[in-house]
Order: sequence, then structure tokens, then C-alpha cells
Amino acid sequence: MAKPQFVYVTYIRSTPEKVWAALTDPQTVRKFWFGMNVACDFKPGSPWSLSFEDGRVADIGEILEAEPPRRLVIRWRNEFRPELKAEGYSRCTMSIELAEYYPGMGGKAVKLTIQHELEGEGGKLIEAVSGGWPKVLSNLKSYLETGDVAFKE
Repeated sequence: MAKPQFVYVTYIRSTPEKVWAALTDPQTVRKFWFGMNVACDFKPGSPWSLSFEDGRVADIGEILEAEPPRRLVIRWRNEFRPELKAEGYSRCTMSIELAEYYPGMGGKAVKLTIQHELEGEGGKLIEAVSGGWPKVLSNLKSYLETGDVAFKE
């Protein structure tokens, strides 16, 4: 049986290097991820955490793979909702690739694919991330393309 997962694809008018930088720079993450603070050096084996503005830890994990500016894989566990924490770790793969739209006409963008899957059983975490990732990624896209975000909280 397949593991519960959520997959989301978006296209951003940017470069792979700028998308990678936005996903890994704590100051930029704070701008598009609703004030969340990321702590990590984004090297394989490094601890990773995401915390709220008030310091409460939201998520923890470990960097499994980091191939700038193409691929980032995080072993991820929710820490602030007991029912999500009980489901254990998940794996979040962020794939960044240059995509040509209107082939032959010079239009290029970045295709960002997020694949978030549970390591074990359950489905509450996948339900939660399926509501969160679209807003976070919409903000990332808006921020990189316009300098402002779509959703503010």
C-alpha cells in the first residue's frame, strides 16, 4: 500500500538559485512563511527546525539531502499538535528545476515540486500539509515575482 502523501507543483518566474536561496535563507523564509523562523545550515545530517515568532517549536527534523539549487529533502516531524506528532516523521522533498514554457519562445520559469509523505501510517499530517503548503508556496511565488506576499497573518 502506498504511503500517504501530498504533492504540489508550482511554476515561479525566477531562477533555481533564487528559489533555493529563498527556501534556505532564514530572513526570506520569515517573509513568505507567516513569520516562521527556520534554523538550519542546510547540509546533509544537520538538524532542521521551524518555530513560531513567539519561539514555540512547530516542526523539527534533519536534512537528508541538499543539492543546491536542485533538491532538498527534510525528515520532518510536527511538534505542536499532539495528533500530528503521534504520526511520527514524514519526508519532504523539494525539487527545483528550470522549466521552459511556450517551448522555443524563450519563456522560462522554475518548476518547484513539493512531495510530502509519511514514513508510517496515518493521514492527519498529510491533511494538514495539504492546506498549508499551497498558501506557503503561493506566498513564495508572489514574493519572488513581486516582492510582496499573497497571504498575511
